[in-house]
Amino acid sequence: MKILRVISSLNPASGGPVEGIKQISQPLMSQGHITEVACLDAPASPWIKTFPLKVYALGPGKFSYGYSQDFRLWLQQNATNYDRIIVHGIWQYSSFGTWLALNSLRNQGHCIPYFVYTHGMLDPWFKYQYPLKHLKKWLYWFWAEYRVLRDAQAVFFTSEAERILARKSFWLYKCNEVVVNYGTAAPAGDPVTQRQTFLDRFPELRDKRLLLFLSRIHVKKGCDLLIEAFAKVAAGTDDLHLVMAGPDRTGWQAELQQQAKNLGVEQKITWTGMLSGDLKWGAIYAADALMLPSHQENFGIVVAEAIACGTPVLISNKVNIWREIAVDGAGLVAEDNLQGTIQLLKNWLAISPDERQNMRQKAKECFTKRFEIHQAAQSLIDVVCLNGVKI
Repeated sequence: MKILRVISSLNPASGGPVEGIKQISQPLMSQGHITEVACLDAPASPWIKTFPLKVYALGPGKFSYGYSQDFRLWLQQNATNYDRIIVHGIWQYSSFGTWLALNSLRNQGHCIPYFVYTHGMLDPWFKYQYPLKHLKKWLYWFWAEYRVLRDAQAVFFTSEAERILARKSFWLYKCNEVVVNYGTAAPAGDPVTQRQTFLDRFPELRDKRLLLFLSRIHVKKGCDLLIEAFAKVAAGTDDLHLVMAGPDRTGWQAELQQQAKNLGVEQKITWTGMLSGDLKWGAIYAADALMLPSHQENFGIVVAEAIACGTPVLISNKVNIWREIAVDGAGLVAEDNLQGTIQLLKNWLAISPDERQNMRQKAKECFTKRFEIHQAAQSLIDVVCLNGVKI
């Protein structure tokens, strides 16, 4: 089967969906399925050259929406070369442009099944956090994204929680909902070497108990909660250190650094910027625990990556896989507020070394049982190989 993935950008700083495409495509290819990607990036974008799949970069798209007539025309001309098309994300021209192209082909007698991952973009948290933006989305929803989801063969959700929450953003909502497994591959390479690579880059972190934040620097990730909670808990410890690793695409980091300074913990926090490859895996292996006190997280692929390394996770109950983490004992869970984040830290520090080691083993078992990429790939194939019949 030949599959086309459609996404607005393959920039790795965009977050989990890009990494998800890379990871799940490998086991699909091992089964004989071909995967290619169409995006709205400029052909000269540096990440296009290094992406491991064949990419059609059909941008740059215009404005923040990414409008590109070339994208729609290319898809109309080439969609029949593919058996299935999978769209990643909404609210960009990559989704509506796909609908326009395939709808035009459908009127000509060509029906190419397409599927949509919403990647948490219908979570009602955005409605309450950004009410004016939500009102603008309402105008767009009626004539664009509603149709994209309505006409899709299936709309994919990576957890039952994400599926239920998606129904609460817009009253005009109709689609064929399917929950599919999602996950990542276990890390390649030598953990000892990767850990050493990270510590060589940041030697001041040697002999520290590291708490790792590894995600975008974004308001929905609860970075401010984490820094304030860390300041309250770390005051009585000499070796506890917070690593803030991730790209800052909204300009929030300077404000967070000032917050840390005002709270007297700027010397106990290291800002690394975005980490990838051995540096990323080394940071995870070097960490005592991964922290993600997000206000909204449809899956949280970094959580799966952490437990794949045997690193326990301290997360909020707004990370939609928190139930699996809690049930399997792969980490600790609390509310996405200051009190909950403080409690996460206190509970973690109160755990004995033997209990922490036991949690590391449970984290690995949780990953193997629930989030290993071959399970996700098989789940996806089981859905998209139903010969275009509604599920």
